Order: sequence, then C-alpha cells, then structure tokens
Amino acid sequence: MSVGARQLGAGGPMVGPVGIGAMSFVGFYGATTEADSHAVLDAALDAGMVHVDTANVYGMGRSEEVIGAFLKARGAAARDRLVIATKAGISRDPDSGRRRYDNSAAHLEAELDASLARLGVEAVDLFYIHRREAERPIEEVTEALAGLVRKGKTRGIGFSEISPSSLRRAAAVHPVAAVQSEYSLSTRFPELGLVQTCAELGTALVAFSPVGRSLLTDLPMTRDRAAAIGFLKRNPRFMEPNLSANIAATAGFRALAAARGEPAAALAIAWVLSRGEHVIAIPGTRTPAHAAELFRGAELAGDAGLIAEIEATLPVGWAHGDRYSEDQWIGPERYC
Repeated sequence: MSVGARQLGAGGPMVGPVGIGAMSFVGFYGATTEADSHAVLDAALDAGMVHVDTANVYGMGRSEEVIGAFLKARGAAARDRLVIATKAGISRDPDSGRRRYDNSAAHLEAELDASLARLGVEAVDLFYIHRREAERPIEEVTEALAGLVRKGKTRGIGFSEISPSSLRRAAAVHPVAAVQSEYSLSTRFPELGLVQTCAELGTALVAFSPVGRSLLTDLPMTRDRAAAIGFLKRNPRFMEPNLSANIAATAGFRALAAARGEPAAALAIAWVLSRGEHVIAIPGTRTPAHAAELFRGAELAGDAGLIAEIEATLPVGWAHGDRYSEDQWIGPERYC
C-alpha cells in the first residue's frame, strides 16, 4: 500500500498520512509549552505531515491560539502549507456546568467565527461537528455546515464520532470530507461499517488516539500517571485491574517493535494506515522526538509482513475494559 500523501475527502487537499492532534498542545496528557508545540509543528511541516487538528474546547480556545501564534510567527508560507481542521458543537450549561451539545446554525457559525479569530485565518480547511446533537436532524446540521462552506469560512465539513448510517444521511445533503473516530489496534469498532462507508463515499476516516492513549507505545501510562489525568482516571482501560492487564497484553507488541528495531508507536501508526488509503492518523504529541517516531509509521505501513505480525501479536478483541466510561459515552454514536 502506498504511504504517500492522502486526500482529505473527495476534492479536498492532499496531506501526509499522519497529522497532529492538537489536544496535546494544552497539556491534556502532560505539561507542555507554546514553544514545545511550535517545535512539533515545525517538525511536522519538515516531514510533510501538514494536517493539524484542533477544536474550540481544547483548552477553551488555547490550542487554536497556539496554532495562530505559530502561523503569525512563521508567516504566509506556513499558512499556505498547513491544513487546519477545527471543531465545534460542545458547550457547557451555564447553570449546571454540565456538557451539552448544540448543533444549531447560529451556534456553529458563532463558534467558527471565534475559532477563525484565534487562529488568525479567514477560513479553515475542515470544520467538524465535534459531537452530534441527537435531537436535531443531521440533515439540518449538514445544511448549516454547507452554508458555512458557501460563506467561505470553511472549505470542507466533517463529523466526529458518528455512525455509518448518520454519515450516509449527511452525505445525501452535502459531501462530507471527513469523519473522525477513535481507531487503533485497541479500538477496532470502526471496522464494523465506518471504514467501509467512508471508502464508499469518498470520505476520509481521520483516526484519533491511534496509539491507544499510550498503550501502544514503548512507554504506556503508569497507574500514577493515568490517575493524574482527569479523562484517564475515569476511563475503564486505565483503571485497575484493566490497566495492568492491558500493559501485560501489549508486552509482546513492544517486543515485536524492539526486535524490528522500531518504536512501538511507529508500528501502531503503520497498522492504522494499512487499513485503507482513505485513513489518516492524527496522534497527539508534545515533542519533535516522539513526532518522528509517529511519522516513521508512514514508512512502515506498506510492509505487509510486518502488518501480519502485528495482527498476530494483537488480534482483535485483546483490550481489557470499554474505551469510554458511561459518562464519556454521552455524545458519541454507538452503532455496534
């Protein structure tokens, strides 16, 4: 399989097979600085990995501000090369503080306008619904997104964590450039329809958490480190006894990587990219050194023998614990 540039949706821009998930720019998985994030973006551009994925809720706008500062410092050449995606649709109830979802046209346009201001750009390349508002017909939401394309505020539209059936409904209204979903050796449910539907419709499948939130790297989360991260301390896969079981289950995977002389993260990325020419991985990272390990995966994705060894080492269904807690499951569409 070719591991060169991939298209971000039919008619969309060509990007490297590995992008940067910019949630890491706001310290979600550990302390970082703006300079660190800019170094990662420089490394990505140098490697031809030009896609960066952010959202208005990452650090309550801070991730977008960091990217905006990078573009301001690096100038027009960087903006011409960087392919930027952002997301909206998640908000907080002003009284209870609880998360809620708003996919109304007015909310989406106001949030995109704020994102454009933070990024310092006139338009983004891709604008996603971060989470679908279940009560609002997806056809209505898609038409609202199409209106933002017509206004020149985004060049393409996408959805995060939706089902194949919802994708078909949306695509009947307007082409959907990308669907974002968690997809890795530890989370394989997209293979039950989403991978196939995206390929059929010419939609890119943008895989977030492709290294299993560290489980598929040489340094998986320790119990203490996971407990210090708000999202992970409530996530079933990072709670005991599941965490210890998952670290034990992936030991052979790390041994395979070591025997091959490769970083484990590179093997994880290679496997994701091998799933189809329309699949793009967006791991998060805080350092150029780790970014280089992730980008190495693009060079390994065409090694069919290696992919077969990976599959044999971590066959489908090995992970212990659900990928989300019940609270974390509020928003993503379950379809299998």
